[in-house]
Amino acid sequence: MLEILKNLDTNLFLFLNGIHSPFWDTIMWHISGKLEWIPLYAFLIYLIIKEYKMKAIWIILAVILVIVLTDQVSVKLFKFQFERLRPCHNPEIKDLVHKVNDKCGGQFGFVSSHASNSFGLAMFLTFLFRKKLFGILIFFWAALVSYSRIYLGVHYPGDIIGGALLGIFIGWLVYLGLNLVVKTDKRTKIKI
Repeated sequence: MLEILKNLDTNLFLFLNGIHSPFWDTIMWHISGKLEWIPLYAFLIYLIIKEYKMKAIWIILAVILVIVLTDQVSVKLFKFQFERLRPCHNPEIKDLVHKVNDKCGGQFGFVSSHASNSFGLAMFLTFLFRKKLFGILIFFWAALVSYSRIYLGVHYPGDIIGGALLGIFIGWLVYLGLNLVVKTDKRTKIKI
């Protein structure tokens, strides 16, 4: 059964990674970048401060906790334990993998830290703001960032799904933890 799932994951990866062009190479490279999203992060901090005023410090600290946990757990409890080679390092398929700018990343890929970080942030902020359109947009952003990792040849779809589930769980857990420390009303507005 595990071998069947592994083969499905590899075949789906090769299919998705095989759909590429020079135009999308550039776009996906930037979507996967970290510095490119600084304006989005600044805007999210602005929204938090605007909505919660001085109470925003608790939320910003919780957001930092989400990112630290998703990043560290994805690496230390998953990548270093499962040691699943990234597609671009896998000797069985590495010659079939489309890479952009000849970058491959670290040796192991399960689970995707990009996916866990972006989905963790999306989950936490969706619970925080409780706005349907915001939730749709922030989850679309997380999915786009995650898909870029397949496009770039550094993660299998299974790595992305695992990272997304881990991020969603941690984002939800930190949100619940925040509500244990800081009292909230029915709309989850923070009341200290």
